[in-house]
Amino acid sequence: MDLLALADFNLVARHGGFGRAARAAGRPKATLSRRVSELESSLDLRLFERGVRTLKLTQEGRALFERTGALLAELDETATAIASGGDKPRGRLRISAPLLFSQTAMGKLAAAFALKYPEVRLEVTTEDRSVDMIDEGYDLVIRVNPDPDETLVGRILMRDRLVVVASPAQRRRKGEIAVPTVVRGTSDLSSTWDVTTRSRNFRITTDPVLRLSSLIMVRDAVRAGVGAARLPVSLVSPDLASGKLVHWGDVDGPEIVLWALYPSRRLLSARVSAFLDFLREAFPLGIPEELAAFID
Repeated sequence: MDLLALADFNLVARHGGFGRAARAAGRPKATLSRRVSELESSLDLRLFERGVRTLKLTQEGRALFERTGALLAELDETATAIASGGDKPRGRLRISAPLLFSQTAMGKLAAAFALKYPEVRLEVTTEDRSVDMIDEGYDLVIRVNPDPDETLVGRILMRDRLVVVASPAQRRRKGEIAVPTVVRGTSDLSSTWDVTTRSRNFRITTDPVLRLSSLIMVRDAVRAGVGAARLPVSLVSPDLASGKLVHWGDVDGPEIVLWALYPSRRLLSARVSAFLDFLREAFPLGIPEELAAFID
């Protein structure tokens, strides 16, 4: 297989069109079109569906793009590293991180990493949805309790847990009397919370008086005395220490585990390895108090 033609095919697939690929690479559009056609002929496959104004990967083209894009990137990184005389982190590093982690820590982490590795161009996208790392071009994703995926490997950054907290002015009601609560989003439809303390287990009947889309918004509403809420220790640890909030108990259920994930079929680039090591230095014990230290 002609590796140069394969690289041109990946260029066009990545940019979604011959014109955009030509402008990005500073290459003639006609040359890219010819080389992709030659690749299709050599493989006896149609890699693109060509419309008047659209260009779409075929099923075979998408499979080829997904399986060769990462390999070509590794070859390019290896050649660059050898030419520069080492494995110094450089180039673009795309990361997807969840909302709460980004709001509390990623800004400071990204700034410190950029200062330490000025030749790396770090891009961070904040989103809680599951992303396709290969298809969307991410080098690393940070996720909370991700679903098992045999195509990805990773490292645990931190373990956290949910606790029920409230303003000191809010009294905890006993029995079946509903407690005013603040919840995240519209998907939390639970009417009771199972809570445990050192001495006993009990159940709280909830009356959601406020629904908010961000855990930081939920915390701020609890601070204002609107109601109790279930929040991660890392987010409320400073408030518990200062007395702004009180701890009613721990929420029964699985712990919160924060993972850093990357494709299993790729050799780790110098920049991904550097960022993973940077995260390990930031959270050496993997406890929620280390994340809490980032919160102003």
